[in-house]
Amino acid sequence: MKLIAKLGFRALQKMATFALFALGASTVAFAQPSGAWPTQKPIRLIAVFPPGGSVDQVARILAPALQSELKQNVIVENVGGASGVIGTSAMTRSDPDGYTFAVVFDTHGVNPSLKEKLPYDTIKDIAPVILVGTSPMVLVASKNSGITSFKQLVDQSKAGKKFSYGSIGIGSLGHLAMARLAKQAGFDWNHIPYRGGGPLMQDVLGGQVELAVGSEFLVKPHIESGGVIPLVITTAKRSPALPNVPTISESGFPGFSAPAWWAVLGPGKTPPAVIDAMNKALNKALKNPAVAAKFKAQGIEVVGGSPETLRDFIGKQIAIWGKFVIENNIKETAQ
Repeated sequence: MKLIAKLGFRALQKMATFALFALGASTVAFAQPSGAWPTQKPIRLIAVFPPGGSVDQVARILAPALQSELKQNVIVENVGGASGVIGTSAMTRSDPDGYTFAVVFDTHGVNPSLKEKLPYDTIKDIAPVILVGTSPMVLVASKNSGITSFKQLVDQSKAGKKFSYGSIGIGSLGHLAMARLAKQAGFDWNHIPYRGGGPLMQDVLGGQVELAVGSEFLVKPHIESGGVIPLVITTAKRSPALPNVPTISESGFPGFSAPAWWAVLGPGKTPPAVIDAMNKALNKALKNPAVAAKFKAQGIEVVGGSPETLRDFIGKQIAIWGKFVIENNIKETAQ
């Protein structure tokens, strides 16, 4: 076990590949059925949050495009709960045969630090496939809150008013971004965790919660319909999709940046040849003009790239937000 820890996932993967080739061509063909993948068996794409949220929507945009590329049925299945852990766990327990993958959210980079014991190993049990894209998160206000601008919110917060804001769960990037803002500004805000973006937006639209922070993908339709009031976004630059919404950085908190992101993962023992084939199919799907237009319309900047790019990205997210979770003693006690 100590040797495994020292070598790391990438080295182990190379060793496994070398060992397979050493066994002979016929054995390799059996262990890595890249030529046969995919067959007539449908591909399951697990969305690790409930219906109505951004993860669900990303999965449902990807599914038909991926189906077209692979000439095979792709079925979206929602397995929500525990900030994406339940759905991710279901994926890791599936056969690593190339027929089960998961669409995860930015919570995936926080859960290793937030959860005392995950039901899977974030390195050993997971095979990165592709970073789908990134997006600003948007802090919005319910019409019943009386808040119409970020300045008004800041002024009232500094005067001692304790606002309640919802996110998709304790330790979600939305929660951590607002916790970081509150700490930096000296606010005393009350966090209300939800199981997903759909339930969160229902409550902010109904006025049950005053503020909500969610991906631009999630909140933009409700901004356009007039259901909620956009106050500020979390990225360093303004979003082309919401050009009139200021950034937190330009609103008195310079240097503030916390983008949302989405990725596709597979079970850790999925053959590298299958992961590579899935990665290539997803890259082609993301370059499809119709798919790119759908993501752009919702404020998602498509990234794509290799599995290694995603592995490095997730590693950095775990390091950045894990440190914040530990330093601020953020616990999962309220959910």
